[in-house]
Amino acid sequence: MTSARKTTAFKARNLTVTAMLGAVASVLMFVSFSVPLMPSFIKLDFSELPALLASFALGPWYGVLVCLIKNLVNLPFTTTGAVGEMSNFLLGVCFVVPAGIVYRRHKSRKSAMIGATAGAACMAVVSVFTNYFVIYPMYAKLFIPMDVILDLYRAISPNVKNLLDALVKFNLPFTFVKGMCSVAISYFIYKPLSPILKGKR
Repeated sequence: MTSARKTTAFKARNLTVTAMLGAVASVLMFVSFSVPLMPSFIKLDFSELPALLASFALGPWYGVLVCLIKNLVNLPFTTTGAVGEMSNFLLGVCFVVPAGIVYRRHKSRKSAMIGATAGAACMAVVSVFTNYFVIYPMYAKLFIPMDVILDLYRAISPNVKNLLDALVKFNLPFTFVKGMCSVAISYFIYKPLSPILKGKR
């Protein structure tokens, strides 16, 4: 097989694997649930996990594609006027890109965990700004007034002062823990899956 054909076959296979991981991520995104100590409109799911695996196995931009696929698939079923999907995509990118970049520079389990943890931290910090300036103002205009949103936080912690206070106290740690759940799972499943994802079996 010529070099050009090998390159074409390699890209085609990567796109196929990306599509499959995107399908898995889409299903996982549907399987979301509320968690204690968070307002009911905030859901936990593990749909970033396939995107993280794609970022490790194929490269960070394939992880971004998985994030895009899962949100496009879920868009027709949105209950948030696409606000939730926009937030999920932006934060997913913040998670998988740093993880993939660090891992590609030093391919070891340790660097994978360092990169993924850095991605989870980046996602958590960025979530405060995207939610404060974009997502929550849009959500408040479309669905629930801001005062009602803050009351949902205050029902859990009465000393919440304003939106920024709520995001720092609740959303930041929640988003980080959500990312770290995917990191923990990937720690155990990536190595066995790696040959399959990379086409070495």
